[in-house]
Amino acid sequence: QVELVESGGGLVQAGGSLRLSCAASGRTFNNYGVGWFRQAPGKEREFVAAISWSRGGTAYLDSVKGRFTISRDNAKVTVYLQMNSLKPEDTAVYYCAARYRNGEYAYWGQGTQVTVSS
Repeated sequence: QVELVESGGGLVQAGGSLRLSCAASGRTFNNYGVGWFRQAPGKEREFVAAISWSRGGTAYLDSVKGRFTISRDNAKVTVYLQMNSLKPEDTAVYYCAARYRNGEYAYWGQGTQVTVSS
């Protein structure tokens, strides 16, 4: 079992930055890929970014490329999402999720609210 806890959300003005953290517990993190997802009010949850379990390969939603960066610190068992140049449309609850190697995302955090004011 992997437990995930997100932190770092908050209220920021457009153009500002936030860094989200996803701390894992329960197992070694090295074999788990981690993704960030978000859900805005009235919208479906969407993929934002992911980092692989093996060589640290990354993937991003097109609208956040160049603004968001996902990284991981296996020693600290934490994955980060650095969000720069935030826009009001980035407002959502952000969730991190983990999957064993290339499997399904089976473990989810409780979410952290990000609100970007215009």
